[in-house]
This record gives sequence, structure tokens and C-alpha cells, in this order.
Amino acid sequence: MNAKPALAEMAAFAAIARQRSFRKAADELGLAPSTLSHMMRTLEARMEVRLLHRTTRSVAPTEAGERLLARLQPALHALDEALDEVNAFRDGPAGTLRINTSEAAAALLLERIVPAFLAEHPQMALDLVTDGRLIDIVAEGFDAGIRLGESVPQDMIAIAIDGPTRFLAVAAPAYLAAHGYPRTPQDLQRHACIRHRLPSGKPYRWEFARRGQEVVIDVPGALTLDHTGLMVQAAVAGLGIAYVPQRVAQTALDSVALRPVLEPWCPQIPGLYLYYPGHRHVPAGLKAFIAVVRAQG
Repeated sequence: MNAKPALAEMAAFAAIARQRSFRKAADELGLAPSTLSHMMRTLEARMEVRLLHRTTRSVAPTEAGERLLARLQPALHALDEALDEVNAFRDGPAGTLRINTSEAAAALLLERIVPAFLAEHPQMALDLVTDGRLIDIVAEGFDAGIRLGESVPQDMIAIAIDGPTRFLAVAAPAYLAAHGYPRTPQDLQRHACIRHRLPSGKPYRWEFARRGQEVVIDVPGALTLDHTGLMVQAAVAGLGIAYVPQRVAQTALDSVALRPVLEPWCPQIPGLYLYYPGHRHVPAGLKAFIAVVRAQG
């Protein structure tokens, strides 16, 4: 080994190996992919060992890279914690807080919580990543996540952001006048439904419950979308019945551009929760964000 690797090179390697992508790692670190590629060539030359398998389509650690990553990640976490403890001696928290969430939850945060947080902590930056997938926030380098309560991993500390919510079946008055109201979930088989494609590519099967009875329907429909806001727009346009979070459809419901159907079959479920791992030091920036969430609750 000609020289000890630089800390920036080690952090870059860890991000690439964890993300399995130069592009995603570059987004995480705020660097150009070409810069990361140069850093990895330099690192491998210094260590005189190949750390990454590279093809035009994929990146993966070699056996040596896997061993280095296993030792490196705890050390980098410990360094982050040490720096954050020093950060506590400043006038206020500083740095970047990375949170993984859904688009609907991000829209809710932008109404009150984000403005209050950035106003109270001007030295903090907030990186909100909206993702339809449920990911391992620790493995992918996030400080916290925000999801519906039923989707929060059991080994996480969770803090409620809002009260209970529910998914609601909605349709435009003109559509209902022409096609009638479904009275039971099974009636949806005779309606045009606006289907929801999950991040996995599979269609979402609509889930209903009433008095202990649960019904799951693979609804028919000519239109499939992957964004609940677009589903609401399609329903307002009279293209069929949508099944979306009530908060996403609330403006259209208030203006009577949409009407709810099958309400007795749409029970409340736990609302949004901020969650984070409880087995490590909580960064000062995350503590500040938690305080704002509680104050705005």
C-alpha cells in the first residue's frame, strides 16, 4: 500500500458499495459520478486491490470490498456521531438531515413542519427523498423515515405526526349519476376503477374492512397510475372510482368535485409517523426536527 486512503475516498466507497450505483451515491454525496469514479480508481490504486466490480449496468463490491465495507460502516457511523456531539456545542444544530418519505407525506410536511424547522434552525439543510418503496433507512443512509403507522418497522422509535387517516373510494358526481353508487366492495367489479401501480410494478389490490370482515378486491379498470394525486385528477375528470388517502382527495371532496363511496367499508388506520433507529446516538438535527414535529402536532 503506497499511502493511506483519504477519509473522503473511504466515505465515497461506502456510499457506492451501499447504493450499488455511482449515480445514487453521487446524489447522496452531492458529487458528480465522474468525480466518484476518479476517487475509486485512486483508492484502488493506493490500496493495490480491486474493491468494486463494475459493468455498464451494475456496481457491486468484490470480496475485499465487502470486508472493507463491513468494517468501514460502523467507523463512519461513529465518526458521524462524534461530529454531531461536537455540533451540540454550537449555537444550534447544523448540517443536513436526510429523511425518506412518500410524496403525500412530503406534501403534508411542507405545509407547516418544514417551514417551521428551517426558520428555527437556519444552519440546517433538509433533504427529503420521496420514494414509493419501503426501504431500510439505515442501510441507505437516511437519518429518519416517514410512513403510515402500519408500515413502520417494529424495531424503530416512532413519533406520530398526525392523527388517524384512511383510504377512501371517491368518484365524480357525473360518473356516479351515469353508473350508480357501489354498495359493497364486490360491486366495484361492475365499475371503471382507476388502478394504482405499486413501485414493484404490481397493481394494488383495494383493501376494505367492516365489522371485522375484510375484503380485498383486484379491481378492473382501463386506467392505471402510480401517483395518488393523478388518481384524484382522473376521478375528478369522471374517468372512474379512485381509492386514495383521504387527505389527498380532501380539497376535491370539500368542493364536491368528488364524492365518497363505500364509506362504511373504509375504516381509519394509524396516520403518519416519523421513525428512526433507537440503537444509536440521535443526531442534533434530528432531535431539533422531532421537537418541531411535536410542537406542530
